[in-house]
Amino acid sequence: MAEVREPFIKIHPADNVLVALKDLPSGTRVQTEQQVFVLPQDVAAKHKFFVNPMKAGDEVKMYGVLVGKVQADIKPGTLMTTSNTKHAAGAYAFRGKQYEWHAPDVSRFSGKTFMGYHRKDGRVGTANYWLFIPMVFCENRNLDVIKEALWQELGYAVTDKYKQFTHALFEAYKAGKDIHSIDLNPAVDHNGQRFFKNVDGIKFLNHTGGCGGTRQDAATLSALLAAYADHPNVGGVTVLSLGCQHLQVQDFMQHLQERNPSFDKPLFVFEQQQMKSEEQLVTEAIRRTFTGLVHINKEERKPAPLSSLCIGVKCGGSDGFSGISANPAVGYTSDLLVALGGKVLLAEFPELCGAEQELIDRCISQDAAEKFIDLMQAYNKQAEQVGSGFHMNPSPGNIKDGLITDAIKSTGAARKGGTSPVVSVLDYTEPAVQPGLSLVCTPGNDVEATTGKAASGATLILFTTGLGTPTGNPVAPTIKIATNTGLAKRMQDIIDIDTGGIITGEKTIEKMGEEILDFCIRAASGEVIPKAVLLGQDDFIPWKRGVSL
Repeated sequence: MAEVREPFIKIHPADNVLVALKDLPSGTRVQTEQQVFVLPQDVAAKHKFFVNPMKAGDEVKMYGVLVGKVQADIKPGTLMTTSNTKHAAGAYAFRGKQYEWHAPDVSRFSGKTFMGYHRKDGRVGTANYWLFIPMVFCENRNLDVIKEALWQELGYAVTDKYKQFTHALFEAYKAGKDIHSIDLNPAVDHNGQRFFKNVDGIKFLNHTGGCGGTRQDAATLSALLAAYADHPNVGGVTVLSLGCQHLQVQDFMQHLQERNPSFDKPLFVFEQQQMKSEEQLVTEAIRRTFTGLVHINKEERKPAPLSSLCIGVKCGGSDGFSGISANPAVGYTSDLLVALGGKVLLAEFPELCGAEQELIDRCISQDAAEKFIDLMQAYNKQAEQVGSGFHMNPSPGNIKDGLITDAIKSTGAARKGGTSPVVSVLDYTEPAVQPGLSLVCTPGNDVEATTGKAASGATLILFTTGLGTPTGNPVAPTIKIATNTGLAKRMQDIIDIDTGGIITGEKTIEKMGEEILDFCIRAASGEVIPKAVLLGQDDFIPWKRGVSL
């Protein structure tokens, strides 16, 4: 895409709407290739307006594809709203097209490496975590007790600033002082005081499953937990089980064996109903975990080729700029990594609605294309059976910031996957084994999607946002990328990278994509810690395979 200079943009030559790049007041003169008109009303930045006179039922095109239909006759310059435009998306099918990909120039990254943790099976982690896994929600409280003990004593506590702040308020109250005069003190950085220097964190997968639901949900959870135990960013695992729950330890161990027959990481299992007391369970779990931490602390970062990276791409809190700045920039990063022999994971199937045909045409095999079609159709049908559907995916925040239909949101979201061929289509928890771009079936829900990407092997996650989203993952360091500079400045504590320069014309998509890959290399090497990791945003929500958009 050329540098942006006008206060509005036409994304694709076939589009019949323009996107405002800044607030456009009523009376603004708009000149296109075919005509000149004046805006009859204010158009806020990120929102769309029509360039042609249209009649009720006419198709709305963005990104060169069908994204909606107008509901009434409209004039050029009319603001797109939920009243005058409703979701519509084109039909899709396998067409057997031969896809030709023009890979980007990767000479700048040729020979570059990152400093990662080499596992015996050949995979390389970008971090070295110890993982606590509960077989059932009944063990969550024990995990919380262990977490507080280990984090505080071993230097993994994210911050004490809120504890210090509460203490200061309490002391001020006791002294009869005005608590509103008490300010928050800077955080204490425990990350620089870790006892185990080569253990990047101790992570806890608290969840609400394992019993009380369907056996199918327990089986899905078992496969998910096994995927996390086997993750290349995980050095060792402690499992807590109650004993009587649906998800039995042997089920988890079977899934782990099926996923990786050569699994050889330290793994300690404790079953509460076989212990004399809760105290014994907790103390023995801490004792054994400590010996495991001593063991994995012997691992050191070593150089690894960029082909060893597996990056998940995700958007959340999206806005009208997502498909113009951050998502295509991440898409270029994706293409760079694929050209270098790495893996990229594009998920969120409800947010691929409208982009299906392009993705199908990019599949390298008919089997992959048909698997994608089957998963998409089954997923949407399930949603429709309960009175919903992919068209109900956009949130009030999405709509307020210019994403009027799901197809508009989805076609912009799909740009995170770049332009490379689709080498495989993975169902939930299936591992990515082929280099290149894979599609992973997950909900659009931010945490359910990032949880699923990590299960398929993402060792880093690129998360674009236009509104700001405090989301991360326990085992895959998550890098937050702002679509606009206003957000990057307003929420500096959660944003790592600002792509707003694409909107103003100061940066090209290609330049920004290269900068993102540079950041990924540094994050994968432990040279820079993403804000989500620093803030302890270890979000983990298993998908129960019910309707979740």
